[in-house]
Amino acid sequence: MRFRHPDGSIVHLAYCTNVHPAETLGGVLAQLRDHCEPVRRRLGRDRLGVGLWLAKDASHALVTDPAALRALRSELDRRGLEVVTLNGFPYEGFGAQEVKYRVYRPDWADPERLAHTTALARVLARLLPDDVTEGSISTLPLAWRTAYDDDRAATARAALATLAERLDALHELTGRSLRVGLEPEPGCTVETTADAIAPLTAIGHDRIGVCVDTCHLATSFEDPHTALDALAEARVPVVKSQLSAALHAEHPRLPEVRAALAAFDEPRFLHQTRTTTATGLRGTDDLGEALTGDALPDTAPWRAHFHVPLHAAPAAPLTSTLPVLRAALTRLVGGPHPLTRHLEVETYTWQALPPELRPRARAQLVDGIAAELTLARDLLTDLGLKELP
Repeated sequence: MRFRHPDGSIVHLAYCTNVHPAETLGGVLAQLRDHCEPVRRRLGRDRLGVGLWLAKDASHALVTDPAALRALRSELDRRGLEVVTLNGFPYEGFGAQEVKYRVYRPDWADPERLAHTTALARVLARLLPDDVTEGSISTLPLAWRTAYDDDRAATARAALATLAERLDALHELTGRSLRVGLEPEPGCTVETTADAIAPLTAIGHDRIGVCVDTCHLATSFEDPHTALDALAEARVPVVKSQLSAALHAEHPRLPEVRAALAAFDEPRFLHQTRTTTATGLRGTDDLGEALTGDALPDTAPWRAHFHVPLHAAPAAPLTSTLPVLRAALTRLVGGPHPLTRHLEVETYTWQALPPELRPRARAQLVDGIAAELTLARDLLTDLGLKELP
């Protein structure tokens, strides 16, 4: 979906396909047929943006086989789909029964991360629509915080500097300008947007910036305007933004609130949980840890890293952080010029919701994703952007 900003530039809205598990190129092609095109049809649009997640095996197949890459581009065109952004955070196994800490490997101190992201960039340069010259890729925010010392930090910075050089060379070769954004996430070395400023200014290249995930922003209790103003002041580019909402519990001390939260404590993904205290942010690596014992103070609201559907806040006594998303979007694209032109709805946890909230058939998931995109579209048009055919 494309929108014209009041300044005349084009803002792209997509949804991320990491909600549909697939590790191979065949699986990606099936996603386009079974999910992405039906979402487009459900919305009644001639064109729909998709933020592809390409696992290691799929990206390798595409970067080593020009015919396969041409076939994917043709399939996208045939189904009325376009790609301007990729999700390069998960490397493989995102559809496994237990993902948890695995999603942070390999990190940016591992050569495999640089090789994978380079491959994604080469693929994206060929997938961009003919009338689009800018693409974006979101990636791991350096590493999970443990076992990350000064030596690994230096290796990671060097890898990102090498990536920037490769993106420059790709631009010269193809005319396509690609940027990569570190995606701050609770528990990682770069947990907040503020944490991203020092390493990115040290690299000092405008092809490497930040991907602002509004669920992560909210989970860490960051104020969107303060966070985005600080990035702008530091001249750190917002490469893309993932539109998502976290789980919010206003009164975690109450038994009924804890019971409601427990329904979201599931075994597949980490659901980092945070609260604010007089001495700063406190947190646990997972929701279950917060609910057992006294690991987390319960006198102030809790937020959990659980991407809840944008259009359907959890039932009381819980809610979502949709207001944070609204505030962030206002700052991102509501001003005289957009801070980013790539927006991506990223609710990958549909099948991790409490059983009674999960879609029970493919058509229900299609309806849910379409509803999320409709909400995002309405937020954009309310800010003065005009939807294009």
